[in-house]
Amino acid sequence: MREHNERVLLQALRLHGPLPKAELARLTHLSTQTVSVIVDRLLKEEMVMRLESLRGKVGQPSRPIALRPDAAFFVGVRLGRRSLDMLLLDFVGAQRWHASTPYAAPDVEAVFALIARQLEDIHAFLGEEGARRLAGIGLAAPLTLEGWQELLGAVPGSADAWAHVDMRARLQAMTPLPVEFAKDTAAACVAELVAGRGRALENYLYIFIDVLVGGGLVIDGQPHGGRHGNAGAVGSMPLRLAGRRAGAGQLLEEASLVTLEKMCAQAGLAPVALADPCMLQAPREALTRAWIARAANAIAFAIGGAACVLDLEGVIIDGVVARPVLDALLREVDAALRRYDWRGVQPPQVLAGETGPDAKVWGAAYLALHSGFAPAHDLFLKAARS
Repeated sequence: MREHNERVLLQALRLHGPLPKAELARLTHLSTQTVSVIVDRLLKEEMVMRLESLRGKVGQPSRPIALRPDAAFFVGVRLGRRSLDMLLLDFVGAQRWHASTPYAAPDVEAVFALIARQLEDIHAFLGEEGARRLAGIGLAAPLTLEGWQELLGAVPGSADAWAHVDMRARLQAMTPLPVEFAKDTAAACVAELVAGRGRALENYLYIFIDVLVGGGLVIDGQPHGGRHGNAGAVGSMPLRLAGRRAGAGQLLEEASLVTLEKMCAQAGLAPVALADPCMLQAPREALTRAWIARAANAIAFAIGGAACVLDLEGVIIDGVVARPVLDALLREVDAALRRYDWRGVQPPQVLAGETGPDAKVWGAAYLALHSGFAPAHDLFLKAARS
């Protein structure tokens, strides 16, 4: 109970900023005496600090209590199909360090060797005292790195090794810090829920545009993973009725960035970062707009089916594309949704995400933070399944 009350108080400070003890007691529904005891203990443990007194109000001046930014640090690791991203957050959720390393394809041994080197870089950055305050690591990765190799254009067998790797256990063996795992798009959904538009919505579908499109689902203000952790896996949604001799195809074939990459390659254009605004400039603009129209139509189809089942309040779309590309995609999705018959169901509002291209690695770091210090951290996690 003591630990739970500490977490409740810390979460109140995280959500509302510096507060006097009396306001903390009001927000947390704890007694003034309990709050005072907890605050004194957290001050001694250097988890919080007192700020200057608030003057100009009736009564005795009060000194707000605030989180100490250097009280604890958290590492986020995003193991992706095209890059490894690592992030260091402090106790108030501010970025302290970030590194992104691209690769053509993720090799098991090379990727974990890179993680080990970057963990050493983080220790060096923090110094001996700061490194002692590292509190956890969050790992975000696709559940099946070996999947969709034909679509990705990978060499047959190059990703098979990942099918036999327990990524969380492999990382845990490298560090004494506790390691939390989540599907990468679920982690991005957590980042949007904690620090983006998701704070204002109770029930929404989250769609993240990446090399392969994916998503997450929030129900009653909490991430919902489902029985196998795949709730919100929009990339796998079928796009049409399956015939006797042909499959239905999946959303990721139409709305993934690998499709845009292939379109550019077939046109003889040199590859560029898909987050580069030049994707909406000649000579790539026509291809990008053709992909946007194609992707938006498929996404709207998926939204229609999801809305009929889940009665969604909204759909948040984000990704690793440049903001002008995302804005153009959202306009096309809105237009495509208007072409459907919505009788009997309320169409959800479609919103742009606020977390941006780094949502997956931010979500990974938030997993570690909430695991150690939030009052209901299990609601932010999806259990890793071998």
